[in-house]
Amino acid sequence: MSLIEDLNWRHACKAYDPTKKVSQEDLEKILEAARLAPTSSGLQPFKVIVLKDSELREQIAPTALNADCVRECSHILVFAAWDRYTAERIDTVYDLTTDVRDLPRGRFVNYTDKLKEMYLDEAADANFAHIARQTYIALGLALAQAAELKIDSTPAEGFDNAAVDRVLGLQELGLRSVSLMYIGYADKERDWLAPMKKVRQPLEEFVVEM
Repeated sequence: MSLIEDLNWRHACKAYDPTKKVSQEDLEKILEAARLAPTSSGLQPFKVIVLKDSELREQIAPTALNADCVRECSHILVFAAWDRYTAERIDTVYDLTTDVRDLPRGRFVNYTDKLKEMYLDEAADANFAHIARQTYIALGLALAQAAELKIDSTPAEGFDNAAVDRVLGLQELGLRSVSLMYIGYADKERDWLAPMKKVRQPLEEFVVEM
């Protein structure tokens, strides 16, 4: 199937069959799609946390709009962004870049100095907002890969970020949750959205040519 066919197949699953689990092989393909997502300046300023533990899920479930999905899906992917840019984080990424490319460390110092000038003194809210936006590119690619594998998924922002951060100890990791992605296999009897027609703007209305 083509990517367009895969995207037409997928929908935001509203009920999962708790007896069906995504294989480790397919999970890794979804994670790899997220890992390969483009990010601003190649900084990859986020982590994807794979949440399987039922006790942690139970603590998160009451804070989510669809608690049953939290409890019943195969895995929850937590897209968690850096809490802010720091000189150390920027240098760590570019040290890795130079090492992998067999270049001397400091090869990109003019560029990393520019990044630090842009971000380090920026207001905290604006700084985090820029970082958080990077996670949505990875989320989109993960959703597309899940669709290609015919794995049902649900992107979710309807949850208490502070509660998720607390339960998972994200503050200690220098991270803040941005979005969740539930993956698994739909319970076809309870997934009320599945039989409904997709509603999207016609292409000629969606695209503005200038």
